[in-house]
Amino acid sequence: MSTPAASDPRQTFDPALSFAQARVALEQFASDPGQHAAVVRAIDACVHALRTGGKVLCVGNGGSACDAAHFAEELTGRFRADRPPIAALACSDAGHITCTANDYGFEHVFARWVLALGRAGDVLLALSTSGNSANVLRAIDAALERRMTVITLLGRGGGAARGRGTVDIIVPGDAADRVQELHKLVLHTMVEGIEYGLGYAPRG
Repeated sequence: MSTPAASDPRQTFDPALSFAQARVALEQFASDPGQHAAVVRAIDACVHALRTGGKVLCVGNGGSACDAAHFAEELTGRFRADRPPIAALACSDAGHITCTANDYGFEHVFARWVLALGRAGDVLLALSTSGNSANVLRAIDAALERRMTVITLLGRGGGAARGRGTVDIIVPGDAADRVQELHKLVLHTMVEGIEYGLGYAPRG
């Protein structure tokens, strides 16, 4: 008996469909003046905090945790050109996360970190593709308790996090990957805007 030939995935999968979906989401976001204004407010909040001795704390789960760390390292390290380091920190310490999750529950890992490190005048950047992550919601509450500015970077309509913070940036997209692609663009735009606001990247 002959074995059926394995199907060639290239015959059924068209990458152009993914690219088209991403383009539609980008065009929808890029044409929304309300979200443009939200990004500007988020940048201004970060610049104000940094100019007055504050810092930016970042939290997120999974891919959003990676995006939070990426955003922070582009501020403390570099983006496109040399300039002084900028105060930013993502909650990515394995010791803190596993200790807190083990002793208090995973929903507390970000809130305890914010309460430990956050101060009045700092900024919390909270990333969630759904807006419904319990640990992110608790982090927002902790930041507000510390009288911090809260910027949320969300998707899928914003979920439970919508309206909880100071500035909401909500990107379109039904799937987490499409949302995260736009989140990365927003984060890069914020880094560029923060550098410009701090006088490190003057435009001619």
